[in-house]
Amino acid sequence: MSKRFDGKVAIVTGASRGIGLGIAERLVAEGARVCLTARKQEALDEAVQGLGSDNALAVAGKADDQDHQAEAVQRTLETFGSVDMLVNNTGINPAYGPMIELDHDVARKTFEVNVLSALSWTQRAHAAWMGEHGGAVLNVASMAGLRPAPGIGFYGTTKAALVHLTQELAVELGPDVRVNAVAPAVVKTRFASALYENNEDEVAANYPLKRLGVPSDISGASAFLLSPEASWITGQVLTLDGGVGLTGGV
Repeated sequence: MSKRFDGKVAIVTGASRGIGLGIAERLVAEGARVCLTARKQEALDEAVQGLGSDNALAVAGKADDQDHQAEAVQRTLETFGSVDMLVNNTGINPAYGPMIELDHDVARKTFEVNVLSALSWTQRAHAAWMGEHGGAVLNVASMAGLRPAPGIGFYGTTKAALVHLTQELAVELGPDVRVNAVAPAVVKTRFASALYENNEDEVAANYPLKRLGVPSDISGASAFLLSPEASWITGQVLTLDGGVGLTGGV
């Protein structure tokens, strides 16, 4: 494993497990130090133990809570000295079913967590460090934001907004800050389990690569987009889908 992130520091939201933790693990393996955020302190503490306390810091809180965001950024600066990378991974999907029946309070909360919090985290990282020193932001979107996804339609709507947010911020923050996104299809995590539980083989059969994703499929691509090797890439959305988009799926 290369050490292309030696001396670099990242904040990764929603990082106690799944895709977020996978990205954090990859960054640490390549030399970075990371601040992990998520709601539950116990799960974060376990993640930090796995990464090593010299490499990782845990700050528990709700992703859309601005006081939590401020605390995480400040503690990262105090502990590690910079905020060179930001991974906006936190996402929720509390509703399943037709959008025509969607409760508006649920919709507002989903938008606040999936879109507005990504903007707010980026604003704080930019004000605290990246605006003066540069950096890279990665937003974790979804295939559901690139094409219709019945049953998770509003989740997909928020991810489509996150894709557009990525592009707008890339234009605004260049040349010193790059902003990109990844758009995974179904990845085998607890968050996505309802989409493949009890019928994984059937779901995977629709993918040309004949398997669902795993967190390491996302972390490698994410690390590339955050790395110097991607220094001429900004405002892009990298689809990570095992080919399922070629067949019309999500």
